[in-house]
Amino acid sequence: MSQSDLPRPRRRRRLRTAAGLCVLLALVGYLVVRFDSMGGGGAPHCTASDLAEDAPGGESRRTYDMTPEQAANAATIAAVGVAKGLPDRAVTIALATAMQESALRNLNHGDRDSLGLFQQRPSQGWGTPEQIRDPVYSAGIFYDRLVKVKGYSRLPLTEAAQKVQLSGYPQAYAKHEPDATVLTAAFAGAGEVTCGGPAPTDPGDPEKVRAELSRIFAKTGLHSSPAEPARTAGGPGGIEEREISVVEKQDGGEPALRGSRAMAGWAVANARGMNIVRVSYDRRGWIAGQKKGRWQDTGGSGKSGDTDPHNATPGEIRIFVKR
Repeated sequence: MSQSDLPRPRRRRRLRTAAGLCVLLALVGYLVVRFDSMGGGGAPHCTASDLAEDAPGGESRRTYDMTPEQAANAATIAAVGVAKGLPDRAVTIALATAMQESALRNLNHGDRDSLGLFQQRPSQGWGTPEQIRDPVYSAGIFYDRLVKVKGYSRLPLTEAAQKVQLSGYPQAYAKHEPDATVLTAAFAGAGEVTCGGPAPTDPGDPEKVRAELSRIFAKTGLHSSPAEPARTAGGPGGIEEREISVVEKQDGGEPALRGSRAMAGWAVANARGMNIVRVSYDRRGWIAGQKKGRWQDTGGSGKSGDTDPHNATPGEIRIFVKR
């Protein structure tokens, strides 16, 4: 082989290497753009934390990651407990039970005739199959039976849950207590829930959102929602939205405040299923598909003169669905 033939394979190798690098860079660029377009979160997901991201004091935050389906079910379980005026301990027991029984999924199957979030059995008097597969109903009847357990709030979580569930594996509930405590704080306390992923593309039904909130919270009498049809307004990027607002009772105290937190968390957790594109509460806001699904300081009170007319006034929760 002559010396003049040697450089050609080298040139071809360099060309192949350069072409491979171009393909790799193009793929990386695509993934970066897609990651950013989905709110920096890639696939839809939610994270609960026991402290808000901007909480003062530098305390350590604990988190729990879940799918939108799991987040929506956890939010409903917590909201039902809050609406019943039950303490955080009751909510934690309910969440830990559902985490063990169904992994926070509304199952249509189970051992024998067990169904739903808590794997309740129609044959054992828990309700009809349709009722048990309704998260609001199933959470409600779990709490109804829990509060009949004498001293449940002082019992170890495993014992309290077992007295309701009569499970064949009662010790299994204990391992979920730390994560259930995080979820309780996220939906009813000082924590928060964030949900990333793409913004909804289909229109939402404001009356469906209003009806679900009413099913959970109406009996408390601590919140009101204007009866007029949902208002239409322009949102970020010119997207038209329809609004549902809920207002705390002025003298509702801590129970009303706790209910508002639960509503705001419920709205974010149910955003994917109900095509909710924005939630505003307590001078903070969440926008689907933006800021990696995090809550942001809105910098205003929602009163006349604010830079953003979508901000909530103190004691108000504003929920916007895609029109």
